[in-house]
Amino acid sequence: MEPRVPEALVERIERLRLLDPVSERLQKVVRALVPGESQRKDLLSGTWLGHPVHPLLTDAVVGAWTSAAILDVVGGEGAEQAADRLVAVGILAAGPTIATGASDWSELRGPSRRVGSVHAIGNGSALVLHALSWVARRRGDRRRGVALSLAGFGVAGFSAFLGGDLSFARGVGVNQTVFEDAPKEWTAVADESRLEEGRLVGVQANGAGVLLVRRGGDVHALLDRCSHRGCALHRGVLNDDGTVTCPCHGSTFRLDGSIVKGPATSPQPALATRTTPEGAVEVMLPA
Repeated sequence: MEPRVPEALVERIERLRLLDPVSERLQKVVRALVPGESQRKDLLSGTWLGHPVHPLLTDAVVGAWTSAAILDVVGGEGAEQAADRLVAVGILAAGPTIATGASDWSELRGPSRRVGSVHAIGNGSALVLHALSWVARRRGDRRRGVALSLAGFGVAGFSAFLGGDLSFARGVGVNQTVFEDAPKEWTAVADESRLEEGRLVGVQANGAGVLLVRRGGDVHALLDRCSHRGCALHRGVLNDDGTVTCPCHGSTFRLDGSIVKGPATSPQPALATRTTPEGAVEVMLPA
């Protein structure tokens, strides 16, 4: 089956390598302003909320501009003031929305980064068009103001489509452990002799990656695929306080799976462990 028009368009954007040099420079700027191991990163990522913040804020922007467009088209003269105010609300909400989106985008690479770059360009263009619309409305040039905001609404709609592609087709911002098929019955994964004190070990349990670590004589297990972007936790660091830091973006988890520091927003699933008399370490997803 041939790709449909939207899919073919996204594939073209994926191959826009000319975006890479500028994107790399901008990502360095964003990382300098929002370091990976900072409270600002956790705030913008949504670690405190348990859910990415950016999608929530986009609803405020798109919702305000959509409502303004409807009032402009069918509201009549009595709805003009409300439409103008909704345009302004969307402009004000765009600031924190752009900040959270830039923080998330700074972690992307390759085709996903290119799609995210065009998504950002579209959002920026929609903001400029709505800002110009608001100025025109204030000056009494209503026809120009409405035309500009409708154009901005169209651009925002295309940008929202790309944002959906990032989330639903590429899994950006979703919990990467949701579809891991962790064993629901005791499953042998390693010999106890392999587990040195304080050493992270990656093993497989029926196809699911598992992180094992012996600490204080006890064996702990987490799903190895980081909930944030899917990196292998066993390649990370076991800290002195018994937490594990992901090697890719610095998310830190306790050995019970709870989050100490983002940018992860979802806990890391912890598995129950036991050691058989023969010395085999077994794991199981708790009921």
